[in-house]
Amino acid sequence: MRLDKYLKVSRIIKRRPVAKEVADKGRVKVNGVLAKSSTDLKINDEVEVRFGNKLLTVRVLEMKDSTKKEDASKMYDIINETRIAADEEA
Repeated sequence: MRLDKYLKVSRIIKRRPVAKEVADKGRVKVNGVLAKSSTDLKINDEVEVRFGNKLLTVRVLEMKDSTKKEDASKMYDIINETRIAADEEA
């Protein structure tokens, strides 16, 4: 499944165009490597998303084309969620 679609379906990011933009700006890594929105994800991949002042790392547990709101959080496991200080951002 494409990275941007996974971020949207799992509700990590609410809209697919926003997920595509975030990925294409270099704010998403898959298994430690910068990823484009078209990157194919597999189960057990680690996805690191850099929001404004937050760094979210999740492990992909399952892939679904669509999900209900209650089931979306079952698609991934949060590994790490940290705040980033303003002077650390690059």
